Parts: sequence; structure tokens; C-alpha cells
Amino acid sequence: MSVTLEIPADVLAALPIPEQEREGYLLLEIACGLYARDVLSLGKAAELAGMSKIALGQEIGRRGIARHYTEAELEADLAYARGE
Repeated sequence: MSVTLEIPADVLAALPIPEQEREGYLLLEIACGLYARDVLSLGKAAELAGMSKIALGQEIGRRGIARHYTEAELEADLAYARGE
């Protein structure tokens, strides 16, 4: 399943972004917004934006969006790093 958004031409024309970059720009904005609201995981937001998790993580950091990383995830990562 996929969703198609219809954005009025006058709204698109108001974006100060070159026409060939608009789709990627809008997908990134949606992905960051949904991640910031804890609706999408980093992986799914990166998939939506068409980026790697590392690249999206860097973008999220530049935007000052808090990373969603629980203590349980930290413990699991530390255990993995210790080879447990």
C-alpha cells in the first residue's frame, strides 16, 4: 500500500526550492516530523526519506530533534558490544 499526497500547485510554487528537489525535500520534512513526534522509528523515517539511518540521524541532530533511545536499548547495545 502507498499513499499519494496532492499538494496544490500554488503551494508547491511557493516553496523556495528548485522543482527537481521538492519531492525529496518534502519527504525529508515529513520523515523528520514523524520521527520527532515518535510516530516513526529512525529506520522507518530514514526509509521514508530515502536516506541511510546514519544520514537521517545526522540531519535529526542538525535540527535539534531529540533521539529516541531508551535505557533498555542502551543496555542491549552495551551487552552486544561486550559480546553477551
